[in-house]
Amino acid sequence: MENKTLVHSDPMDYEVRSLDTMCINESELKHPWWYNFKYLAVGVVFGVVFVKAEIISWFRIQEMFRLQSFHMYGVIGTAVVVGAISVFLIKKLKVKTIHGEDITFSDKKFNKGQIYGGLMFGFGWAITGACPGPLFAQLGTGVLSISVVILSAIVGTWTYGYLRDKLPH
Repeated sequence: MENKTLVHSDPMDYEVRSLDTMCINESELKHPWWYNFKYLAVGVVFGVVFVKAEIISWFRIQEMFRLQSFHMYGVIGTAVVVGAISVFLIKKLKVKTIHGEDITFSDKKFNKGQIYGGLMFGFGWAITGACPGPLFAQLGTGVLSISVVILSAIVGTWTYGYLRDKLPH
């Protein structure tokens, strides 16, 4: 991996904080542009599953936040269990990528910014009825008003990146 140096007032702070966010599993391999179509295919399948499981339903999400239905908690709980088992097996069996590269996991440090971010994420999810994953599935089903939420998410992400050094971490 190529290491790029950026100028900051405190290089040590930048280095420590960048370690919390860097992707240590980034592939060293270079592929042609069309190689990314596999991600598009997986995304389409993922979107179809979201639609069929009613995960993109505003009413299902509102039921969850009002504690009126177990449906979404079951879906989220299943995802957590499958993820935990997958990580356990990857570590235990020392699974490698399809290109033979090692997969490594690093512990994340807790910081107070995660509380603020989690609250903002939850409020946005409750208000819009959508978390970032299903946004594009909703757009794909013809819910054109969700494009305002997608645009807002992009602007919010850009704003965070712009203000990141000034925010509490």
